[in-house]
Amino acid sequence: MLNIRKLTHCTLLSALLLCSQSLLAMEGAQKGLEISKEYKSRDTGWGDSSSEIKMILRNTEGQESIRKITFNTLEQLSDGNKSLTVFVEPYDLKGTAFLSFSHPVGADDQWLYLPALKRVKRISSSNKSGPFMGSEFAYEDLSSFEVEKYTYNYLGEEEVNGLASYKVEQFPVDENSGYKRRIVWIDKDAYRIQKIEFYDRKDSQLKTLTYSGYNKYIEGFWRPDHAQMVNHQSGKSTSLEFYNYQFREGLSESDFSQSSLKRLR
Repeated sequence: MLNIRKLTHCTLLSALLLCSQSLLAMEGAQKGLEISKEYKSRDTGWGDSSSEIKMILRNTEGQESIRKITFNTLEQLSDGNKSLTVFVEPYDLKGTAFLSFSHPVGADDQWLYLPALKRVKRISSSNKSGPFMGSEFAYEDLSSFEVEKYTYNYLGEEEVNGLASYKVEQFPVDENSGYKRRIVWIDKDAYRIQKIEFYDRKDSQLKTLTYSGYNKYIEGFWRPDHAQMVNHQSGKSTSLEFYNYQFREGLSESDFSQSSLKRLR
């Protein structure tokens, strides 16, 4: 009889423990989702934007390769954003263009125009984890953040770049993602991304992306002056320096079409 009571007691404790763990997981998922939604909502309503970017690629010996880029974005309130990246320098890359249509659900649509071949190449879903133009950014890193692309877990609070920040774990829904998860730090004051850690499909840390030099534009939209992606497995890095942000210049759907790619100079 005593053994039966002990067994019953242990069973109840196990059930309570599992229930408690399940409740904590649900609370963590909900809070992570809420923080991510708030981040997204605070960066809604800017319409369209353009900027110039200096991309600096560094190899393991510290040697640098510099590229200059123009970057245009069109906000889509009922879908993911559209973006157009065009290489201006060096000469051998001039006119190379990358067009991306992000989607909250399903695979993004992405195309690369190669002027030397005079053709537009579609980036398949299975290749989106590959490096973008030899940089440490993957094609999937260039899509706009959409809440539905991830499931979430709240990990607590931590100071990053001198700012108290939320620490949120994000798990890609897309089975073709090159990442098992990301850990994102979003500052509590203005909901700006301060840092992202990327973990590969084996759950080893692959890369870290840090943002700095945030400035506020038009109606309170924050943009960084600098971003750096470090690949911990290869020892290489890519830095982005942003200049000349412009907003609401009247960009339209026709500026982000496949047919427009070949007209770029």
